[in-house]
Amino acid sequence: MAKSTKKSTRKFEKNHLKDTLEKRRDGAKIKQRQQIKAKRQARNAKDAEFMGKGKDGEETQLKSNGEKKDKFGEMNVDEFFQGGFEIPEKLKPVKNKKDVKEKIGKRKRDEPEVDDDDDSEVSFAEEPVLSDSEEASETEEAGMSKEAMDALAEKDPEFYKYLKENDPEALDFDEDADLAEVDELSASDAEEKPKKKKQKKSKTVAAENEEASEEEVEDSAELTKSMVTKWKKAMKEQHSLRAMRQVVLAFRAAAHVNEDDGKEYKYTISNPDVYHDLLLTTLQQVPEVLNHHIPVKESAAGKVRVPMDTKKFRTLTPLLKSHTSSVHHLLTTLSDAATLKLTLSSITPLLPYLLSFKKVLKNIVKSVVEIWSDSSSSEATRITAFLVIRRLAIIGDPGLREAVFKTVYQGLIKGSRNTTIHTIQGINLMKNSAAELWGIDPGVGYTTGFTFIRQLAIHLRSSITNNQKESYKTVYNWQYVHSLDFWSCVLSEHCSPLKEAENGKESPLRPLIYPTVQVTLGAMRLIPTATYFPLRFQMMRSLLRISRATGTYIPLAPALLEVLNSNEMKKPPKPSTLKTLDFASNYKAPKSYLRTRVYQDGVGEQVAELFSEFFVLWSTSIAFPELALPVIVMLKRWLKDTSNKTSGNKNNKINSAFVLLIQKLDANAKFIEERRAKVDFAPNNRAGVEGFLKDFGWEKTPLGAFVVGQRKQREEKAKMLEEGRREEDKKRKADREKDMAAQGSDEEMEDVSEDEEGHSEAGFEAEDDE
Repeated sequence: MAKSTKKSTRKFEKNHLKDTLEKRRDGAKIKQRQQIKAKRQARNAKDAEFMGKGKDGEETQLKSNGEKKDKFGEMNVDEFFQGGFEIPEKLKPVKNKKDVKEKIGKRKRDEPEVDDDDDSEVSFAEEPVLSDSEEASETEEAGMSKEAMDALAEKDPEFYKYLKENDPEALDFDEDADLAEVDELSASDAEEKPKKKKQKKSKTVAAENEEASEEEVEDSAELTKSMVTKWKKAMKEQHSLRAMRQVVLAFRAAAHVNEDDGKEYKYTISNPDVYHDLLLTTLQQVPEVLNHHIPVKESAAGKVRVPMDTKKFRTLTPLLKSHTSSVHHLLTTLSDAATLKLTLSSITPLLPYLLSFKKVLKNIVKSVVEIWSDSSSSEATRITAFLVIRRLAIIGDPGLREAVFKTVYQGLIKGSRNTTIHTIQGINLMKNSAAELWGIDPGVGYTTGFTFIRQLAIHLRSSITNNQKESYKTVYNWQYVHSLDFWSCVLSEHCSPLKEAENGKESPLRPLIYPTVQVTLGAMRLIPTATYFPLRFQMMRSLLRISRATGTYIPLAPALLEVLNSNEMKKPPKPSTLKTLDFASNYKAPKSYLRTRVYQDGVGEQVAELFSEFFVLWSTSIAFPELALPVIVMLKRWLKDTSNKTSGNKNNKINSAFVLLIQKLDANAKFIEERRAKVDFAPNNRAGVEGFLKDFGWEKTPLGAFVVGQRKQREEKAKMLEEGRREEDKKRKADREKDMAAQGSDEEMEDVSEDEEGHSEAGFEAEDDE
């Protein structure tokens, strides 16, 4: 049998053993660190002793007798340079042409490793322009200087002529030294060969070359039309990287023209025609040259592949970033619609090359979204901006798509803050176009949609629970209304049965229908007063869109009956001469409209329209008679109450509209009952119930035919109002121009009168002097 441990031992192991072992382990680690430190100090002392350093770190050298002595410690500067250096007076003639070619070959710089994925810091500083002496020193470091080549022309004119004809780039000393890496890639960039001339004297030729190069350096500061034409031809015909680099440098100066930012640019532009030609050349040719040298491969699924691990891409990365920075700056300063559209179009082919530069893309997306959400931009410009955003969402990864979706949603909210009859069309364009993006990646779309809808729900809950006086204003504003309407557009577009049948599966966005409907219903009835009836009607239209597209039943009849039973619709109205309130561009009725005949007529018309639009969705349903019966009863009761001579409002226009609606509901209920009497399945047969009048068009039902006619009347009325609005805008614009012209003439007259007063005062002063 095994020997049993003592009770005291077990108690010690339980209470103290673990702590004791940890203390020993910590002590061993401290001891080990001290030993390593001591070994490192000993090793450093040996290294210092080996390199000839004393304990105090001073450099010494051993004398022949073993003593240490500083070799140059006792020398002064004159004694040190007394011997001088041997400098060859003349260059020895070289007979081997191959060796000379190797010597004058362009210097390859040490290429820094560029991390394509590192977007932490992007620098677009202007490249330094070297002076003549600095350029000469750079060239001498490369191998042979310009003076050396002139000497070569003097000693061996035949070889110099050979170089001119076969390797003219070797004699080109006017380019910047920073072109070395780009020139290596530009194998197809053939320079114009100099014309063959008889060389009379080598010294005269060298002098002429020097003068020509100096003139080119002096003239290169001012950009000319011939330079732009030359670059354009080289980029178009030869896909020249060297020409592209010069164009990018000139475009950088053009993007910051007339700006006092303290930076010096290589080129200056003073001619507007040259500026225009440079702009067109850069925006059209740079993407083509990039695609020629670094082609983009796109799969059938929309994924793009760019060879980013190649030397070409790493070398062209600074040029690409510089060009993108200039385009981004240009977007923030342009006001012309045609130029802005061209600039936006040039960004689309650059997007595949920028996928690894997250910071650059973030700035680009932000600027493009600002143009897309700007109500002052033209419709064509905003559509072009959206195409750039859509292209990026298609080729980007899920993380980039999420950033794009969030930026677009923020731009939509920002652009919908000011809603008027003049901006409502642009806001609808934003909502309809942005809704398309959420179908590109439904997984990312569900994540972002859930986050934003939850945020709307939190605002609604805080407004309900908070008892402050104006807490409801976080919900009752245009941004909140357009947000809910936008999510109704997203769900109706991507959760429809037809769309899901095309994709072969249920949309991942379908679970967002329930929270969206609940938030909309809660916001709609937050303040059930007549002032916010327009907001209620707009939210009802959003819910009708969801119900129509997805087939989801949403009970809207109680909210409409609540409007009819309000004091605004029951009590007699006051006469008024106000214009008809536009319910599409207002979410709140002004106080002057309350209890007036104009407002009451408008509310009654909206309720009748929404009732008909709600019931027409279920006009072919087998349960339509039971669905319409309670509403028919309530409407008849309301008509009876309002027709009372003592307490009714006696509004014949509204009453006649609801009488016609009740007739159509009754006719449609009878139509369904007749068809339902011929079926041979029980109510528990789900397939039979869903297949009832499935292929029968809703337009052929009594209620459907009535709704089609009502829609045509409203479209004609809206068309007339839109024409009137456009004429009014033209009139206002003309009046504004007249006022500005009159104001300018008044200012000129004031200037003339001030000049005359100045002359008269000067005359009076002269008389006083006399």
